[in-house]
Amino acid sequence: MVSITIRGLVKRFENVTALNEVDLDIKAGELFFLLGPSGCGKTTLLRSIAGFHIPEEGTIRFDDQLVTDVPPHKRETAMMFQSYALWPHLNVYKNVAFGLEERKVPKAEIKQRVDEALEMVKMGGLGTRKINQLSGGQQQRVALARSLVVRPRCLMLDEPLSNLDAKLRIEMRTEIRRICKEFGLTAIYVTHDQKEALSIADRMAILDAGNIAQIGAPEEIYRNPHSALVAGFIGETNLIDGEVDSEKSGGHYQVKTRIGSFDGRVGNPDWEPQSNTPVQLSIRPECLSLLAEKPIANGFEGIIDETVYLGETAQYTLKTASGDIRISELNPRRVVRDTEKKYYASADAEDIVIVPGKGSKE
Repeated sequence: MVSITIRGLVKRFENVTALNEVDLDIKAGELFFLLGPSGCGKTTLLRSIAGFHIPEEGTIRFDDQLVTDVPPHKRETAMMFQSYALWPHLNVYKNVAFGLEERKVPKAEIKQRVDEALEMVKMGGLGTRKINQLSGGQQQRVALARSLVVRPRCLMLDEPLSNLDAKLRIEMRTEIRRICKEFGLTAIYVTHDQKEALSIADRMAILDAGNIAQIGAPEEIYRNPHSALVAGFIGETNLIDGEVDSEKSGGHYQVKTRIGSFDGRVGNPDWEPQSNTPVQLSIRPECLSLLAEKPIANGFEGIIDETVYLGETAQYTLKTASGDIRISELNPRRVVRDTEKKYYASADAEDIVIVPGKGSKE
């Protein structure tokens, strides 16, 4: 395993700055995720760490070793791709052994290491199978075994599960975490699947236009987003425009909006909005309760526009003076289908997160 330290990393493609002075620390043995909207720079960052892109500025260190200009094959890393990149004319054993054969490893050691790698990914005894005889999940396991067999210092995964169906994705993401932890691997994982990241990451970084918007553990980022972009990208949220009215104690503020006054808390503990500052309130749908009567505090009214019943949840769209507000009730005892009827909703102050408003800066 290896720790990775990145300082001031800049990568440009002609007139486009893909990475803008990125600083990042990844701990040894950590399963670290890179997320963000398309074009944010997450794959460019991954490929820069792997050595496929050479940055114009900045440094990359593996432990204390400077590797910024070191070619990929000398960084002792392995990468798994979205497309698996398996050789169709070779069987499972030969696909996994390929990297070791290129490194001129003795045949006896190759057999031992390939057998171990296939056992790791629960593909033991299938070395003679052809690639076209395998399911998508089995092919992904072969790709993982091929990456692990070279005993990399760092495993890099570029949207490795995006071609699998939902059930296989859940199974394989659990397997990837198990293997990384069992063998003490440092892993960097790029994905667009937020649930994938929330379920198995130790920490994650959200990128925005070549900059890191926020770094933290999954629960920290979900509960304490620093911006509207992060709040909206990780999970689903309602964003309500408002203005700070007054400061309260413990990082709480009173915020005026078109649908009422709310007591909320700041997501970023290092940010202190001033009175009359434009802000947005981030309220997750599952944090709102649908009510027939007007609540005492942190509530608003609206008309039910749509009801979607999904068994374990009931989802409502409430039309308000501030736009549509989504509400999600878990294990609903009753389902409200009264359209064009006035209802109310409320949330606890701890579930109302204040982030900078449009055009404002932290």
